[in-house]
Amino acid sequence: MVGEVICVAAHSRHAFSKTPAEQIHVLQGLGVEGDAHCGVTVKHRSRVAANPDQPNLRQVHLFAAEMLDELTERGFSVQPADLGENITTRGIDLIDLPLGTCLQIGESLRLEITGLRNPCKQIENFQKGLMQAVLSHDEEGKLLLRAGVMAIVLEGGTVRIGDKISVDLPPLPHRKLERV
Repeated sequence: MVGEVICVAAHSRHAFSKTPAEQIHVLQGLGVEGDAHCGVTVKHRSRVAANPDQPNLRQVHLFAAEMLDELTERGFSVQPADLGENITTRGIDLIDLPLGTCLQIGESLRLEITGLRNPCKQIENFQKGLMQAVLSHDEEGKLLLRAGVMAIVLEGGTVRIGDKISVDLPPLPHRKLERV
């Protein structure tokens, strides 16, 4: 499975959307340089309020362009980086990757998928109905989160639009992604 980076973004403040850029620098064990969520410990405000010392398993947010396409087809106006992702991908079904999957992006960046992004009320504030659009249920009625995946940085590097993404699945048995 090979994908491609179609957008990279960061924002120095805790804003919902991020600012697209030509490239981002991703730091090992920290996240995107200059991004509000960069750090060893958790930076998401709700997580900091619960326990500021917990490890940051949400250093990099990835979102699939295919989901943006689906949202556009459903009448939403959503562009890459609008939903707060650092890296927008095409060609990889991020949501269905197992826990611990490693993504090699460009020449040196290596990320490990830690879980699913849990959409918050800010997504609904961005566009009415969007929260429901990124949620669904499986055949057993279990809630499915489709607002992207979160990752930690195993090896840092620079990411640019057009960089290739390769997928390295963890050993069997695979574990499904859960909210992180």
